[in-house]
Amino acid sequence: MKYGARKRLGVAGMAVALLCAGCRADTVPARDDERDAYTVPAAEPAPDPNEMPGTNAVPGTDASPSTRGPAPGSSVAAVQDPSWQSEFAIEQCELLTVGGNDFFVLQPGFQLVLESAAERLVITVLDETSTVDGVETRIVEEREWRGDRLIEVSRNFFATCAATDDVFYFGEEVDDYVDGEAVGHAGEWLAGEDGARAGLIMPATPSIGMRYFQEVAPEVAMDRAEVVSLTHALETPAGTFSDCLRTQEGSALKPGEREFKTYAPGIGLIQDQSLLLVAFGYDLVP
Repeated sequence: MKYGARKRLGVAGMAVALLCAGCRADTVPARDDERDAYTVPAAEPAPDPNEMPGTNAVPGTDASPSTRGPAPGSSVAAVQDPSWQSEFAIEQCELLTVGGNDFFVLQPGFQLVLESAAERLVITVLDETSTVDGVETRIVEEREWRGDRLIEVSRNFFATCAATDDVFYFGEEVDDYVDGEAVGHAGEWLAGEDGARAGLIMPATPSIGMRYFQEVAPEVAMDRAEVVSLTHALETPAGTFSDCLRTQEGSALKPGEREFKTYAPGIGLIQDQSLLLVAFGYDLVP
């Protein structure tokens, strides 16, 4: 999945003009440490586990790993690490299939198009829903090309909390392609199956140092993110954006790997590694 966790995205608003209201084309040059698409401002020290910021009125877990618990480095041990929030009290939410927050939208028809020299990614909020783990979720489709070859199509399942505007991720169905043929389904998972449960894809009120699991599917998908900046500025082919959310993301299954993403207020994902936003709006691409 790219729409959040390479797995990439975000947005809010009812029309393209309104979507742009939360961001601006910057005429004032940004600081050097905030303009480079691939340089991340230094993150603040990780917060004390006992003072971890929760999501918007959604508390995190304060449980500590047992001294005789899972082996270090395992999926279970990673989830029990109190410095990463993995419990979100989702059962307390009224979950909706439309809405979202300033960095992530669930409005049918909305699209983001990102490109690099070698890849193209189209993300579409579909006018479709699906029930996952007893919850009606909105389907967001991602199509990724390398050159002119389609390499992946995924259907991702999201719902937003009515009280907080936090957006939760309930899993994905994946088709990997080679020469036009589906050949695999790497990374598929669904909340409610094989011990998997929903993660937080985008908090409505992010704060520096916030660390949270986007996926909680042991041994399959354990993506997580840390907020490293709320004032990042970035120039893309679609415009120059300021006051952006910058995250460092990776997987508990591959702790040595990481990547950085940038989300513009009112737009959503504008940069994922070398992929940069080239277009956004409604019904742009068939």
